[in-house]
Amino acid sequence: MGQAYIDLAPLLIDRKEEFKVDLEDPHVAEDLGYLLLDLTLVPKTSDEKEEYLAKRNRLVETQRSMKAQIWSSVVSLVLIEGKGLLPMDDNGLSDPYCKFRLGNEKYKSKVAAKTLNPRWLEQFDLHMYDDQTSVLEISVWDKDVGSKDDFMGRCQVDLSELKREETHHIEKELEDGAGSVSFLLTITGSAGNETITDLANYMPDPRERLEVQRRFSLLRSLRNLNDVGLLQVKVIKATGLLAADFGGKSDPFCVLELTNARLQTQTIYKTLNPEWGKVFTFQVKDIHSILEVSCYDEDRNKSAEFLGKVAIPLLRIKNGERKAFFLKDKKLRRRTKGSIVLEMEVIYNSIKASWRTFNPKEVKYLQMEQKFKRQVLVRNLQRVSRLVMAVVNTGRFVKSCFEWESKTRSITAFIMYVLMVWNFELYMLPLVLLSIFFKYYIVRSVMEGRTDQQEVRTDEEAEEEEQDEDEDDEERGKEKSKSFKEKLQAIQDVCQTVQNGLDEVASLGESVKNAFNWTVPFLSWLAVITLAIATVVLYFIPLRYLVLVWGINKFTKKLRNPNAIPNNELLDFLSRVPSDEELIEYKELKSEETQQLSP
Repeated sequence: MGQAYIDLAPLLIDRKEEFKVDLEDPHVAEDLGYLLLDLTLVPKTSDEKEEYLAKRNRLVETQRSMKAQIWSSVVSLVLIEGKGLLPMDDNGLSDPYCKFRLGNEKYKSKVAAKTLNPRWLEQFDLHMYDDQTSVLEISVWDKDVGSKDDFMGRCQVDLSELKREETHHIEKELEDGAGSVSFLLTITGSAGNETITDLANYMPDPRERLEVQRRFSLLRSLRNLNDVGLLQVKVIKATGLLAADFGGKSDPFCVLELTNARLQTQTIYKTLNPEWGKVFTFQVKDIHSILEVSCYDEDRNKSAEFLGKVAIPLLRIKNGERKAFFLKDKKLRRRTKGSIVLEMEVIYNSIKASWRTFNPKEVKYLQMEQKFKRQVLVRNLQRVSRLVMAVVNTGRFVKSCFEWESKTRSITAFIMYVLMVWNFELYMLPLVLLSIFFKYYIVRSVMEGRTDQQEVRTDEEAEEEEQDEDEDDEERGKEKSKSFKEKLQAIQDVCQTVQNGLDEVASLGESVKNAFNWTVPFLSWLAVITLAIATVVLYFIPLRYLVLVWGINKFTKKLRNPNAIPNNELLDFLSRVPSDEELIEYKELKSEETQQLSP
């Protein structure tokens, strides 16, 4: 019915430990169940105890030195979705989930209820060994309660045919036309290959660098518009990480994510101060992407434990600067233990980057799902309220001019109104927006040093809110029963929809504000140049010709490019401008100990 093996070497004497072991059969792919065991190691005599301890110490030291080489690569898989799966239930639907098998390692995804087009959005790490198969087996099953799960289809991926250290978007058809599954797959964490290099062996090639600079020079701006730039990240080391294992140590490894590209380092065992010394290279498709660097603890039960992360916008990178970044929690709100030392360099083409800004933003498949929380809903309401109050205050100002509350202000406004209406031309509209940009540019230059304190207060308030909310969640979790939660689920779904809708409205308004505030100088200068060009065009070309060209472009776009994605250039531009919440997430933590490190 199945078998399992347990390594007794890690057991401590006279200490009961619980083990959950999955039953396996090399000839059967289906789930055979599991056993829960309590194991206690008890030597018969004191001599046997001493002999065991001596052998165990030697064994642990041997395993510790060899453990770093037991796997050759890590297969990082992001399961996205399935399409056109077979209906297995009486209602014409299915409850599908996926199983993955690489050698003796197996994983199972969550169940997507009542659908033939499931969207899972889950990430798994599997390990490749030199002496095992490199064929990844993927099977799709229908979950049945009270009976055996139904097999729906399978497919295979030969990992030896895929390029390493590169994220592949794969859509694989299941056997016998049973639908398809879509996933991102990256083979990474190798000890040595073409695109990840040991820092100790890394020697910059001046000719290669010159070729990269030539590749992204302004003279080649019209070649391959999607190839915006190149990012090189040197992961030097981390210090003072969180202790996740018994004995006050961790087995840390580092994961780097640039939108959907995902690479990782090797694991350094039994340390809180790992030195990875790796050089990674990413292709940059959007200069407004965010580099996320996360540290995890590798555990023997296969579930990596989170240690900390940082989010770094590419436009904030200072080329060649080696510095320490303090780690944050998963929500990028509060500081956690430890820091990581990175050295980064990004080379990009400004023309390609500007053109890409007015095109749809690449969707990141693996994102933290935003759940309903009372404090988040209140915070979003406050964000929207601030935007509404800004509009209301503007209306009050205009009304005060009409009611002559201040004679000087009303006379000035009246004269300006008459002059503008009498001399109004369409090209003056971009000029008005340009004047607003330059006004806030001057204000920003004057007030640049006075904003840090306010940002710190905002961070502290957000941290207190998150902490209070977490405490509230724990209290409510103890008080609520399962049935009560089910009754509230419908209400929570509605509240979550309202919460997310408020977040979208507030983020859009904050993006408009931050564009004018020069929060991201690249985007603000891009807007200024675009408005200046629009002013010149409107001055020399009649409006009817511009509307005619715009309409012809929109009507024929689908004919010229059937795969074109409908988009709004203004909204695509604003999607690159960070909201106030994102600015808090991207803010670099500083303290008296923060210092720039010499290369």
